[in-house]
Amino acid sequence: MTLQPPKLLIDGDQCLVIGGVHSGKFGIVRDINKSKTGHITITVEQKNGVRFKTLGKNVYVQKTIK
Repeated sequence: MTLQPPKLLIDGDQCLVIGGVHSGKFGIVRDINKSKTGHITITVEQKNGVRFKTLGKNVYVQKTIK
């Protein structure tokens, strides 16, 4: 498995959270937003249905699901 920095996050990508409160968790990117300050925020949905928000800079894309 190769990890890539999030150059272009796409809804449906599998990602691994590497920083912040949720580090070590992984799931599917569901919602991508840009805040007023210019930071990218995403919602990650885990396999068990739990959702959490994190910053785009804190994730690595594992693979793109098409």
